[in-house]
Amino acid sequence: MSVLKVIEILGNSTESFEDAVQNIITEASKTVKDIRSVYIQDMQVTVSDNQISQYRVNAKVTFGIMDVVDN
Repeated sequence: MSVLKVIEILGNSTESFEDAVQNIITEASKTVKDIRSVYIQDMQVTVSDNQISQYRVNAKVTFGIMDVVDN
């Protein structure tokens, strides 16, 4: 049986939306194992001097719950 958990994470980048998503995966994988998918819920940018200064992504990260076996 597979049980999954979903967490919401905000990520950003000065390069692109794709880089912002990769930052989410890179940082989340430091403490979360078995990441299965990332659902992009919302995207936005901040603007400075009529130029995009930051890409922001609100994502839901889905990962498997590991079974713990008692001995």
